[in-house]
Amino acid sequence: MSYFMIALFGLVFGSFLNVCIARLPAGESIVRPRSHCPRCGHPIRWYDNIPVLSYALLGGRCRDCRARISPLYPLVELLTASFLVLDYALNGPTLEFVKAAGFGMLLLVLIFTDLLDRRIPHVVTIPGIVLGLLLSVVLPLLKGQGVDARPVDWILRRWEMYPAPGFLSLLGSLTGALVGGGLFYAIGEAFYHVGGRKKEYLGFGDVMLMLMVGTFLGAPLTLMTMLLGSLGGSVLALIAIRAKPELREYQWPYGSFLGAAGLYVILGGKALLEAYLRWSGVR
Repeated sequence: MSYFMIALFGLVFGSFLNVCIARLPAGESIVRPRSHCPRCGHPIRWYDNIPVLSYALLGGRCRDCRARISPLYPLVELLTASFLVLDYALNGPTLEFVKAAGFGMLLLVLIFTDLLDRRIPHVVTIPGIVLGLLLSVVLPLLKGQGVDARPVDWILRRWEMYPAPGFLSLLGSLTGALVGGGLFYAIGEAFYHVGGRKKEYLGFGDVMLMLMVGTFLGAPLTLMTMLLGSLGGSVLALIAIRAKPELREYQWPYGSFLGAAGLYVILGGKALLEAYLRWSGVR
């Protein structure tokens, strides 16, 4: 399959992700009614629903009421296409490509629902967690991600236990979920009770997001996602606050930063972790 075809599929999937991003936070069906203008309610014609192209031809406005169409729609479509092309370049026509593509699209939905509505819908994370656990058995982490199940493998071998790759991968997936979700839950509870302020710093949606990330990536890359997401979010927030001090009270979409870090880790996390292990002398 050519990169052009992968990009086309990415644009189509991106159009569907836009529907999910717009409707899931409100608890609406992603099937009915058909796509329509949120201002005038007029159904969108098929030729006005072609990813990216229709937006450009319409000048970013509804054909009927001339209301502005958010530029996030073509952005999501282009991001989805770009991610699938990079994923295909990395993994080729393999099950690893399919798994990474599905996980990446789940993250894209959550990045934008948190960015726009400050919500990380359970209707995305819970099926994502189940899917990550199931795929870990069919597509072992040791095969697909290289390093992610090795901590579990090392512990079991110390006890002279040599489980099948599928079972070992499932344990690695569960460990990743425990590390990601469990650590975030503990941090959130600690901040909530510190100083008796009873202020929520981490929402439960972030915990569910990291549970999902853990099932797909395993413990080491989940920790990397948390580190990169926290670092990137902090740097951007500090820069923005320095430029506009009134943003100190702004509610930053932490889940969006974690999701963006997850996208990077899917594509480059293994290489970055291997480079760190070689630099530190572990390998």
